[in-house]
Amino acid sequence: MADGIPLDPMRKSSRRSPYNYYSVRHSRFSVDDEPSSLDEMPLMMSDEALENDESDYQTLPRARVDRRQRGLGWFLLGGWRVLCGSCCDCLVRMCRRKKELKARTVWLGRPEKCDDKFPKNSIRNQKYNVFTFVPGVLYQQFKFFLNLYFLVVACSQFVPSLKIGYLYTYWAPLGFVLAVTMVREAVDEVRRHQRDKEMNSQLYSKLTLRGKIQVKSSDIQVGDLLIVEKNQRIPADMIFLRTSERNGACFIRTDQLDGETDWKLKVAVGCTQQLPALGDLFSISAFVFAQKPQLDIHSFEGNFTRDDADPQVHESLSIENTLWASTVVASGSVIGVVIYTGKETRSVLNTSYAKNKVGLLDLELNRLTKALFLAQLVLAIVMEALHGFVGLWFRNVFRFVVLFSYIIPISLRVNLDMGKAAYGWMIMKDENIPGTVVRTSTIPEELGRLVYLLTDKTGTLTQNEMIFKRLHLGTVSYGTDTMDEIQSHIIQSYAQSCQGASSGSTGGSSTASQKSQIPGPKVRKSVSSRIHEAVKAIALCHNVTPVYESCGETETAEADQDFSDDNRTYQASSPDEVALVRWTESVGLTLVNRDLASLQLKTPAGQILSFNILQMFPFTSESKRMGIIVREETTGNITFYMKGADVAMATIVQYNDWLEEECGNMAREGLRTLVVAKKSLSEEQYQEFESRYNQAKLSIHDRALKVAAVVESLERELELLCLTGVEDQLQADVRPTLELLRNAGIKIWMLTGDKLETATCIAKSSHLVSRNQDIHVFRPVTNRGEAHLELNAFRRKHDCALVISGDSLEVCLRYYEHEFVELACQCPAVVCCRCSPTQKAQIVTLLRQHTANRTCAIGDGGNDVSMIQAADCGIGIEGKEGKQASLAADFSITQFKHIGRLLVVHGRNSYKRSAALGQFVMHRGMIISAMQAVFSSIFYFASVPLYQGFLMVGYATIYTMFPVFSLVLDQDVKPEMALLYPELYKDLTKGRSLSFKTFLVWVLVSVYQGGILMYGALLLFELEFVHVVAISFTALVLTELLMVALTVRTWHWLMVLAEFLSLTCYLASLAFLNEYFGIGRVSFGAFLDLAFITTWPFVWKVSSITLVSCLPLYIIKYLKRKFSPSSYSKLAS
Repeated sequence: MADGIPLDPMRKSSRRSPYNYYSVRHSRFSVDDEPSSLDEMPLMMSDEALENDESDYQTLPRARVDRRQRGLGWFLLGGWRVLCGSCCDCLVRMCRRKKELKARTVWLGRPEKCDDKFPKNSIRNQKYNVFTFVPGVLYQQFKFFLNLYFLVVACSQFVPSLKIGYLYTYWAPLGFVLAVTMVREAVDEVRRHQRDKEMNSQLYSKLTLRGKIQVKSSDIQVGDLLIVEKNQRIPADMIFLRTSERNGACFIRTDQLDGETDWKLKVAVGCTQQLPALGDLFSISAFVFAQKPQLDIHSFEGNFTRDDADPQVHESLSIENTLWASTVVASGSVIGVVIYTGKETRSVLNTSYAKNKVGLLDLELNRLTKALFLAQLVLAIVMEALHGFVGLWFRNVFRFVVLFSYIIPISLRVNLDMGKAAYGWMIMKDENIPGTVVRTSTIPEELGRLVYLLTDKTGTLTQNEMIFKRLHLGTVSYGTDTMDEIQSHIIQSYAQSCQGASSGSTGGSSTASQKSQIPGPKVRKSVSSRIHEAVKAIALCHNVTPVYESCGETETAEADQDFSDDNRTYQASSPDEVALVRWTESVGLTLVNRDLASLQLKTPAGQILSFNILQMFPFTSESKRMGIIVREETTGNITFYMKGADVAMATIVQYNDWLEEECGNMAREGLRTLVVAKKSLSEEQYQEFESRYNQAKLSIHDRALKVAAVVESLERELELLCLTGVEDQLQADVRPTLELLRNAGIKIWMLTGDKLETATCIAKSSHLVSRNQDIHVFRPVTNRGEAHLELNAFRRKHDCALVISGDSLEVCLRYYEHEFVELACQCPAVVCCRCSPTQKAQIVTLLRQHTANRTCAIGDGGNDVSMIQAADCGIGIEGKEGKQASLAADFSITQFKHIGRLLVVHGRNSYKRSAALGQFVMHRGMIISAMQAVFSSIFYFASVPLYQGFLMVGYATIYTMFPVFSLVLDQDVKPEMALLYPELYKDLTKGRSLSFKTFLVWVLVSVYQGGILMYGALLLFELEFVHVVAISFTALVLTELLMVALTVRTWHWLMVLAEFLSLTCYLASLAFLNEYFGIGRVSFGAFLDLAFITTWPFVWKVSSITLVSCLPLYIIKYLKRKFSPSSYSKLAS
């Protein structure tokens, strides 16, 4: 593949290394770190590697050279520029300097004891204030060339010598555009202000020495004690002190913070939860030490100290003791102490304002606008040159520039913006893709220009609905068809344990004697006990909480509640966890109750088994495993259970010869695997571990590392119990949708955090990679040499899909960024597994930079947001992981299969319609400028306007606006045809609908029609000069209406209505605008003769001019359709 691509580094460090000692260092790296001979190219260290390894003494010579150079000569030859730039940068940094965030000590209920001043707890999402609104909106408008150009032209009309026509002909359109923009921005600002005011005015109960008082959200301070009721939003970041729930914990909903729909369990501080009454919070002297505000919403380090006790009470605080702002209390009521307010809360710190995305079509039109401006300038200079540059020629040049200003129509942006709004409305009203939401209305045309689609796997291609499929014990494997065997083993196992408990040792020996009569008793007993242990471990090792619906209220199970199966649901942070617990319920072992300290299981016989939870080690993306230590109440046995990914568990379980092989087998079936293990602990072992663990949790510095080290001391020689396989089912119609997109010429990349085998399997099962296609699995590489060799191996492959892991990808991008992207872009499909959210965004950015093609990212979880925002077009799916991706995206859909219609039908129509609309609006301006040029050249190059006042305003609005805008309803092929032949989409990516070629055709058409209309009117005018204006303007309006009809490919009844409405408006206005049909600023006393326009001479002259201007174009269009039809016209016929 691509043998011609040289594998050279993008940037050679030698370019930046003029000194010899760099090359010496360079060669030492090559010898030490890499193989001595690598085929096809010499290895060179990148700039980053050199810079990272430079020591201080190596940077000294460069500094000395810089110092020697800085003298008077250096200052005069440009050094002053450097100094001025440095001063300006310093001033900017000083102005923008943010207040340094600090750790803090917060006393309970005593805000006045806080030394530092903290930000006000008010929410402000407004862009502007009273003083910055007008300047801010004007800047946003006039930073575009189009609007700035019109501002300069309109302002020039205040200069008497440059004045061409009436002021309102220039200021009215510009004022209209600015007024619409300002009103829209003002409405948005008012709505934001109202939302902010509503949020800031919400009342909360604040606990004081005098009792409860009501305070506004904006008046809350650090140190306040707040009471937040069920279903109430938490107004500031707090530490959880007390709850009305008996178990000392509550659930919160975090979907507005992290996008996850699962409830999170939060735990109150033990010291304050145990106080007899609420008012006792003021009778104790206690404070919270909190780390400085940070971005990470999933971690927190702090300490709670009660200093009036003897000895002092210290409790470590972690993420489970926090209540972040913007979350909602889901159960009970909570009391917390505020630690962060306003701008320092986690939710505000994590609010990232997405960049304003500009569509490719807008950039292309902007380039054409600049080209038109140059043409206008050249035309003005040519006209003055032909005039002979006499007198104040530069003033005349500027007057000509103003005269020809209609070449660049101000209505272009208005029409396109209205068109985009219309496309968005059509997308949201499409019954075939229900629930689709357009959140960014400025880029619907991007949907028709996509080359790369980067998709997440879990929840996007798959349903994120987990089904338990496989249990493997090493010697025996159970699938969906043999689950009843597991159920019988569990029933038998717990029946024996009940029997043994009731009848004592005698009953136990008789059972054993009965068993001995059956062949192979030891194997069967071993398998039965292993199944019992495995199912028990799966039922205990998780973070799932059963929730019971009763009388319309949702509450966790209490000890005195009836644990009926009908109203029980499970809440957990991962659907995998729920799938495992539901499976244990199906085989007979049911989780019926869980609180912070205990957990209860129900056996098949209805017996309740109680376990005390001693410690919990939650799952993290770094550890890739979770653990729990429980003590069984009846026996007192302490057991440490752990489950996690095979890569994390393989090194900490006892030696075995089957785990790696079976993990691979399950992954090839598309199953998500978890390894389950256990370790029995004595009381002494646990007590020793607990003391070390608590000590590590209280440390302020490097707490996470110390805690991890203590836990790792326990994670040794675990007994391997089983391997579980859970299937994530594919979304509906994923295969035909991917096939459709591939036929449309879109290259699909799958970026997932899942393991390589599972990702490869899903890629095959979803037909992302076709069955007969080769797959090149990129070997794991850790250094430059390995990456070089593997890239050379990959080069020799042809037409194969690439599968690469995130670690290998990082190494390749570090050394061979350009070469890797070049090779990967030639693959029909690419699968990147074990990708972090940052890597996903990095890949999107690389594709945009290296290929200059349009990219689209689609995902459903919070981890996909960065990728969605980095892409040219982001699509979010409302999935089980929440709405965060959907809210951050430009377009939101409910199912993956909807993307096919969204791109192939709506994307195609939006692009082709906007291209036609943009070019037609420019044609409308160019034709009148061509007429003006002919008129001025005939009348001695006088810079006098052809049409006056309202005629020009009416021409761009009521006379032609409706027919031209009706082009947004045009379509070349029916939606069914576009879906049946997705190959039609390929042409759009080449940008042929709007290019310099098509633009040049429209310029030639405009020049031809403008010349015919003007020369025709001048040849046919009779005694009164005013007839030139009447005939030419009427012919111009009719020509525009006929040109719309020529451009339309599929008629809509609204198009016909728009044509007749515009014609009627023009004919009706002739009676009122007779004074405008004169020439020059004064009409020479000639007014429109109403009797003349009803005569046959007027009718035949207008008709003949219009016919000559339009008929040749109709003939050319007919001949082109006949002898060189486009692909869509072939299908339409």
